[in-house]
Amino acid sequence: MKLNARFPILLLLGLLLALAVSACSMTEARDLPEPRSGVVTDLAAFQEFVTLAPTPEEFRKVYPDVVLILPGDIATREYRTDNSRFFADLDDDGQIVGGSFQ
Repeated sequence: MKLNARFPILLLLGLLLALAVSACSMTEARDLPEPRSGVVTDLAAFQEFVTLAPTPEEFRKVYPDVVLILPGDIATREYRTDNSRFFADLDDDGQIVGGSFQ
């Protein structure tokens, strides 16, 4: 009889675990461009990448040598003309939707 009393609880826990696993598998990796070393020289390709609304982590994977400055980050304002530092604009989900090189 004790097994029957625990069955609904075990069933509920199993269902919750299954839902958690399926939710994790729904966030699949997106196809991103190959990593590009150095500063940004191809502005058209960079703009096309930004239209994908990448996360900061995805940005750093594709452009590892570009310094990404997020809203609220403290950064110096030295003059750079080589597109090596990008000040990003984020949407409500924390994805990059625009910004500027400075």
